[in-house]
Amino acid sequence: MRPTTFVARPSLTPLQSLLVRRWRPRWICPSRRAFLPQWLPPSTRSLSQQTPAETTKPYYVTTPIFYVNAAPHVGHMYTMLLSDVLKRWQTLKGRSAILCTGTDEHGMKIQQAAAKANTDPKTFCDTGAAVFQDLAERIGISNEIFIRTTDQKHKEGVEYAWQMLQDRGYIYESKHEGWYSVSDETFYPQGQVQLIVDPPTGRKVMVSVETGKEVEWTSERNHHFRLSGFRERLLEWYAANPDWIVPRTRMEDIVGQVTEKLEDLSISRPTSRLSWGVRVPNDESQTVYVWLDALLNYATAVGYPFTPGPESTTGFPPDIQVIGKDITRFHCIYWPAFLMALDLPLPKQILTHAHWTLGRAKMAKSTGNVVNPFFALDRFGLDAMRWYLIHEGGITDDADYDNSFVIEKYKKNLQGGLGNLLGRIMRAKNWDVRKAVQRYAHPDLDPKEDPAVFTESGHDEDDSHRRFYGRVRALPGQVEKHMIDLHPNRALRTVMILIHSANGYLQNASPWTLATQLRSIMADTTGQEMHELSRLGLSPEDLEAAIERVVYLNAETLRLAGICLQAFIPESAGRLLDMLGVAPERRSWEWCVIGKDDGYGTPLVDLGKGEQGVLFPALSSDR
Repeated sequence: MRPTTFVARPSLTPLQSLLVRRWRPRWICPSRRAFLPQWLPPSTRSLSQQTPAETTKPYYVTTPIFYVNAAPHVGHMYTMLLSDVLKRWQTLKGRSAILCTGTDEHGMKIQQAAAKANTDPKTFCDTGAAVFQDLAERIGISNEIFIRTTDQKHKEGVEYAWQMLQDRGYIYESKHEGWYSVSDETFYPQGQVQLIVDPPTGRKVMVSVETGKEVEWTSERNHHFRLSGFRERLLEWYAANPDWIVPRTRMEDIVGQVTEKLEDLSISRPTSRLSWGVRVPNDESQTVYVWLDALLNYATAVGYPFTPGPESTTGFPPDIQVIGKDITRFHCIYWPAFLMALDLPLPKQILTHAHWTLGRAKMAKSTGNVVNPFFALDRFGLDAMRWYLIHEGGITDDADYDNSFVIEKYKKNLQGGLGNLLGRIMRAKNWDVRKAVQRYAHPDLDPKEDPAVFTESGHDEDDSHRRFYGRVRALPGQVEKHMIDLHPNRALRTVMILIHSANGYLQNASPWTLATQLRSIMADTTGQEMHELSRLGLSPEDLEAAIERVVYLNAETLRLAGICLQAFIPESAGRLLDMLGVAPERRSWEWCVIGKDDGYGTPLVDLGKGEQGVLFPALSSDR
């Protein structure tokens, strides 16, 4: 879906701007809407046209917005992909969902980077934003919205929020002194900085304990937000919502920080130092603090300031906000406090993921220790990278990136695991998958009864089939639990564990051996082999049933895995289901039940021969 773009309104008079910021009609007679000034919010003119179906809150997922002062790296790509997987999962489950990503284009870092590039800040931001938009498109994330903090709509939302905070007495002016990090765009209290020796230069520098970025002592007069007044409310929120931050360890860190001390927050910088940003309303000498500006994007992207009543129809508040662990404090202390002050609902959950490292060192634009995501996509392909980053990426612990790891995991898991199983089942000449599905699918089976896959196929006393059936049946529930717990990596690993188990089960059951035996019996004109089979209490029909049982259980493994994988590797999952012959209307979550689909087995696409048409072809480079 094409990302939403916002069109700036024509220049407004001060009075019109105030009306726009304060405009909150609940309802206006439809016959009068045509007479409203065109500079009023568009939502005013369409409110009465909403249908009942549009009043249900969509599932709202956000990425952080990314700084445009340098090109994206694999870490940015990972954050986007995690968010996309969570959004696609909800779509798979049948829920309307929206995904928002975008770029953070204000602040000292951008101002300095633009000056260094000898260009004006807006042109600099346009170029940087285009690169991130390109990345989002290349990795196939399903975002409906790409927001830029230079959008006029966002600027108006920031101005309105500031006015609301000021009117409610949460903003005051005062002199501020402290340790400021240009890189992190924030002040740090004394307890969160330390003196270190910079290894490359031997220079002693003060840095943030949390991020390791250099800080400098700054003294200036600016506006402050009464953050300290929200300490008790924040602690109450954390206590009432113990799973609000994932993983739990970071929740404990945040609770500890707020419990120890919470100081008021500087929320503006003198324009003489920072000119590139949103001006403080009614004070041209000050620029809005970049984090207040940036955090509000999650609201302005979906229509803030909201018309009272239908706020939730826009998606707000976010159901899941995906962020890197280094910006946890901003999203889990400042952001909820701002929302409480504005009387807006808080996000349902915040997923804080670990970092990707390179050579065991954190990827950082400042050091050049990064992996270019575009190069990686060109070399390994889209779904190979989607699969690798989600499967190997960390939520709690950092993961180290290496091209050799991508190649090794691709060969073992996608080529040798999933692709191999699909080829062995669907390309074989010894059996008919459609016939096996017709024989053993059980969409109407009473849960108390055993499926035919156990009651047929002779006197086989080996319970490996029953055990494997149990593993396949359990897959959807296991995957769903991991997704509810916000651990997509564990969900994907669960699917792959079953795939490897299926390959082992297929190898041990060796249906091709039974197929060879059956052909030999049917070709034996003496009747000797038939006699030997009957002495074992078996018939050719029993052998055929045994073959089709193994084929069916493996086909079901592939079908259920394919449905789950649509959230992770959508292109490959779609091809897998095409090759199995699963009808498009039977690929939603309600069909992810063993035995439910009795209509597949005839491929919807040409399976090809040899390397042609395989699900996961050989990589162009093995180094």
